[in-house]
Amino acid sequence: MLSRRWAGFLVLVGVWTWVIWPRFGKAIWDDPRSWHGDTGSPTSFLWIHALLIGASLTIGTVVGVLGIKGFRAAARDRD
Repeated sequence: MLSRRWAGFLVLVGVWTWVIWPRFGKAIWDDPRSWHGDTGSPTSFLWIHALLIGASLTIGTVVGVLGIKGFRAAARDRD
């Protein structure tokens, strides 16, 4: 069982993930190393970072949802 404090922490981690990673994704998208100069096709630099960003957003979402569920369960147990 999670305490309300730990559940709140998990929610904050989920929010933090959604604040940080999309901004990083924008920076990677705008980076010239993400695109082949002559064809404009994506490079492995872009694909690897897109995979890392996608995985991080997925993990952050799961952690945030677990935090919300833990927070609700702790609130129910308090009543």
